[in-house]
This record gives sequence, C-alpha cells and structure tokens, in this order.
Amino acid sequence: MGEDKYAVGEGYSLVDAHMALLRAFQAQKALLRPYGSSLGLACGQPRVISYLAVHERATQREMASFFGMDPAAVSRMLDALEKGGFVTVEANPGDRRTKRLKLTDAGRALVMPWEERCAEIDEAMLDGFTDEERESFIGYLERARKNLVARRAEEAGVRE
Repeated sequence: MGEDKYAVGEGYSLVDAHMALLRAFQAQKALLRPYGSSLGLACGQPRVISYLAVHERATQREMASFFGMDPAAVSRMLDALEKGGFVTVEANPGDRRTKRLKLTDAGRALVMPWEERCAEIDEAMLDGFTDEERESFIGYLERARKNLVARRAEEAGVRE
C-alpha cells in the first residue's frame, strides 16, 4: 500500500476495496432509489421487477439464489409487490411446494422506465471509461462476487 493509505488498524477500512465499493453503491442507490419510489416501488423491489421481466414464472428460491438473498426477504418483497398489483403468484405444476411469480401488466409497465434509468446511471458512473475498461470493470465485479460467494461457502463449511 502507498504512503498515503492508512495502515490496518489506523483507518484502513476507510480506504480499502470494500469501502470503495460500498461508497460507489451508496452513490448509485442515492440516484436510483428516488426514481424507484416515483414508480411506486420500495427499496429492492425494482430488481425483482427486472428479474421477472427476464425470468418469467421464476420461483422465490431462484430469485433469492440469483441475488444472494435470504428467501424470507424475497418473500416479503414479493408480498408487497403482489399487494401493489405488480406481481401475481401462481401454482407451480412442477413442484407443489413452490409458487411461480409473474409480472402483471402494471409490473411490466415499470420495466422499461426502470431499465432506462439504470442505463442512464450506468453511463454517469462509467463516464470517461473506455469500452474495454467498462467490460473489465464488470468482469472484475463478477469475479469479486464469485470469490466472496466461495469464501462464504467455505466459512459455512459448504462445498459448491
């Protein structure tokens, strides 16, 4: 680490990778959350709408796995989306223990505006990045996520 960085135990966590990622995420969220609210969506719900637009009739478990979330948290989001008229829940003919999720017309109407806003924020975030840097950046984030998922499984004593 360079001389201008703090040593571990002396504020290191203020300048390390997790803090940089957290600060970027918070800045992104500060731009996206108000827009989601203007669409009638609460925190976290836009990602569910986006997921279901691509994975129509997904299960709660599939969605929880994709986002690395607790299925109960996904269930709470889905309950609210169903009450709001954005999602319907239907029987899963392949597994009576699970339900399939589907966007309603109201939910489908939110997909394009949300995706357009996300693209606009991505452009702002990646301003000045070359196409190659953009591709690398996204690849680095995905590799970092995979490393963390593996570490979590290792710490839980689970093999993937």
